[in-house]
Formats: sequence, C-alpha cells, structure tokens
Amino acid sequence: MDVTLHLAQDPAADELLGRSPLAALVGMLLDQQIPMEWAFKGPRTIADRMGADDLDAHDIAAQDPEAFAALLSEKPAVHRYPGSMAKRIQQLCQYLVEHYDGNAELVWKGVDDGRELLRRLEALPGFGKQKARIFLALLGKQLGVRPTGWREAAGSYGDPDSYRSIADITGPDSLTKVRAHKQEMKAAAKAAKAKKG
Repeated sequence: MDVTLHLAQDPAADELLGRSPLAALVGMLLDQQIPMEWAFKGPRTIADRMGADDLDAHDIAAQDPEAFAALLSEKPAVHRYPGSMAKRIQQLCQYLVEHYDGNAELVWKGVDDGRELLRRLEALPGFGKQKARIFLALLGKQLGVRPTGWREAAGSYGDPDSYRSIADITGPDSLTKVRAHKQEMKAAAKAAKAKKG
C-alpha cells in the first residue's frame, strides 16, 4: 500500500493512512461519534505519541491497557471516548496478531472474492456489517483492492460516483458532499422516528 489518501485532511496523517494497512483499519475503527477527519487523524497521533513512524499490531497488543488508554486520553484526546477506543484498538491488534501474524494487510491480500473479504472484515473486533462494507468500499475505490464482486459485497457504499462514506473522500469537495449526504440521512432517520412516535 502506498497511495495518497485525503481522509484526515492533514498531510502527515493522510500519508500514514496511505502506506499503513493497520493505520487505515484503526482510522476506520475510530470513525464513529466524532468527525471523520478527527477519526482518521487518530492513527498518526497514536504513532507520534508512541514515538513511532507507523503503528505496530504486536506492540499495541502488548501495551498495558491503562497506559495505552492514558496515551489516547492525552490532550487533545484521540477520540471522544478514548478509554473505550483504546480497548477496541488493542482488541483489533490482538486479533490481527492471533489470526494474521500482526500484518493487517493479510486481511485482504490475496483474497479473490468480495464476499470472503467482507466476511474477514466483519470478523474484526469493532467492525460491524456497515463499517466492514465502508472499509471494503475504501479498499476497492482508493487502495486498488478489488476482488471479484467487491462492489456488490460493499453494497451501496461500492456504487461508483457516490458520496456516501469515507470511501468517497478524495479531497475537500468530496468531503463536503459526503458530510451533506450524512446529514440528509440523519434528518431522514429523525423524521421517520418522529412519524412513528
């Protein structure tokens, strides 16, 4: 992996995301209940605080949980819920160590079927169906990982020329479009809930 991403809208953070499979997975894991750019800036912040140029699954998995939570809690915090996210990141890294020898890229490298890749992503701690589909779309649209049937496996997130998720962000303009789409979806969900109640 060595591509230019624009997910964090921060050159140093995006550079790490573009070359580090683990950083990309951790950014996706952090992408909930905070702005997308903040989530995807997290891996660079964690690496910097660990005094490293990249994230290492073996190293993170072996960290003392309280010390790792404290690292994520330093100001500015990596996430709105740094303690619980520290635990999730460690669980993800422990899973990668156990199943992929700590190499995040092996989750998708050599996989030739989109459904199988989706299954592997859904098996990752902290990755539900939606998060797995969004990450699969990101792999296909921006990272060149395109096993047979990847678009179908990613669902609507795999649609070409859409602005539904982080998978579609290639710069400030597309970020604005994705953010507008998310706001429309929230408003529609709120209206549907109000109609029921």
